[in-house]
Amino acid sequence: MTTPLVQVEDLTIDFGAVRAVDGLSFTLEAGAALGVVGESGSGKSASASALLGLHRGTGARVTGTVRVAGTDVGAADEAELRALRGAKAAMVFQDPLSSLDPYYTVGDQIAEVYRVHNSVSRRAARARAVEVLDRVGIPDAARRARSRPHEFSGGMRQRALIAMALACEPRLIVADEPTTALDVTVQAQILDLLHDLRRETGTALLLVTHDVGVAAESVDDVLVMQHGRAVERGPVAEVLGAPRQPYTRELLASVPRVDSGRSSGSVPGPRTAPPGAGPLLEAVGLRREFGRGSSRVTAVDDVSLTVHAGETLGIVGESGSGKTTLGRMLVRLDDPTARLRYGGREIGSLPEKALRPFRRELQMVFQDPVASLNPRRSVGESVADPLRAAGETDETRIRDRVSGLLERVGLDAGRYERYPHEFSGGQRQRIGIARVLAAEPKLIVCDEPVSALDVTTQAQVIALLAELQRELGIGLVFIAHDLAVVRQVSDRVAVMRQGRIVEQGAVDEVYGSPQDAYTKQLLAAVPTLDPAHAAARRAARSELALA
Repeated sequence: MTTPLVQVEDLTIDFGAVRAVDGLSFTLEAGAALGVVGESGSGKSASASALLGLHRGTGARVTGTVRVAGTDVGAADEAELRALRGAKAAMVFQDPLSSLDPYYTVGDQIAEVYRVHNSVSRRAARARAVEVLDRVGIPDAARRARSRPHEFSGGMRQRALIAMALACEPRLIVADEPTTALDVTVQAQILDLLHDLRRETGTALLLVTHDVGVAAESVDDVLVMQHGRAVERGPVAEVLGAPRQPYTRELLASVPRVDSGRSSGSVPGPRTAPPGAGPLLEAVGLRREFGRGSSRVTAVDDVSLTVHAGETLGIVGESGSGKTTLGRMLVRLDDPTARLRYGGREIGSLPEKALRPFRRELQMVFQDPVASLNPRRSVGESVADPLRAAGETDETRIRDRVSGLLERVGLDAGRYERYPHEFSGGQRQRIGIARVLAAEPKLIVCDEPVSALDVTTQAQVIALLAELQRELGIGLVFIAHDLAVVRQVSDRVAVMRQGRIVEQGAVDEVYGSPQDAYTKQLLAAVPTLDPAHAAARRAARSELALA
């Protein structure tokens, strides 16, 4: 009987008083692929980091046994850990920008990893870097190896990280949320790449993801975690097709699906505009350019759309399609170069002073609540900002109003004095929504509001927005690269590509019978929960690429 490549027995990880992993045990055979799924805080990433001894020196208390490719990670000295990392096991992190040094070329960074584990010349190491960059699909790899990370797109940077992981031909790749920040077409490319590399090199894969669809596309077995413990494990088709545990069923029930419309209790906006009612917001021929001369880039090009009160307009497209710039123009955070009417009044050309009466009614929920909340101020004070900006000075009324808003979005009013770092990602997004509601808006633009959240937290935030829209009649513009989420929340949808809307209409019509080839391409790239269907689509994409 062969020894498993990875053996984890009774792994427990404590960060101070917090137990992140609690008695976890599992194995992974050579060449196999295991997906580890669960909500944020379930212990997925902490467990994955333990495989390479990355908790060493952090203050975390790690007990139990972890063996990887014959190395006892807990007992290994620093030299043994260096020999393990990169040569026998390599890690691909979620954020390639934080994993790549901005001052060095991508090729030099890969070459350095290769030289750490192999006695070769700089020239040979650089040649190896070009070889693996070419292998992961970087076009013109010899030239692009001389580029720095900021010169790569998000998908290309992730490919570069995978190339770095492959440089020393490890027996195991640990991929921690490698596609979370990527749009669906690039995500499909990265997942196809990992699948092909496994098949060709025999490398084992441990994939950490909160996206159950990504696991279905990529692994043989799946391990479901909750509160640091293993809840369920088995072949991916069995666990996703007939889950035995209530938590797994709950997790799957929260996954938005591109092939089904909104549930009856979801966002209740009108399918059509109320008779005789004009649009709340109307944009005609919006255009936005950045840069000058030969470096000028057109981010939004001749975009026209409308949003009615109580309606949700979804906007989808790949990274760089102009979605965020369009959203910022709709609330006049960026100046449009065409007509923008709100409530029947032209606001596109108004100067800032004349815009002030409209600022409260046009609000935006941003993708990253951490970046939009001041870490040095309590969340209560951040939520109170719009009230003070509107002239409210009575501190008792301000505190009562903020407490009510925090409770309205499902948070304890007693946490008024707490700071952003004391809240989870989903809770911080709720705080951002409470701050927006303080302004009593009529229209909210939500820019990727759930893209970094696990599926159950996504469902909670979406349900909150639905409830608020139902009660307040707010118009919503919901921007996302996740087509399944957009279908779940939207009445109408607009598909953007290279700054232009290529298709728009009722959400069921666009999803059910897309007319534009680009829309069809996006829909074909959305992960499916059926592993057999995923395999068929992967084969079809492979044939298309070879054609």
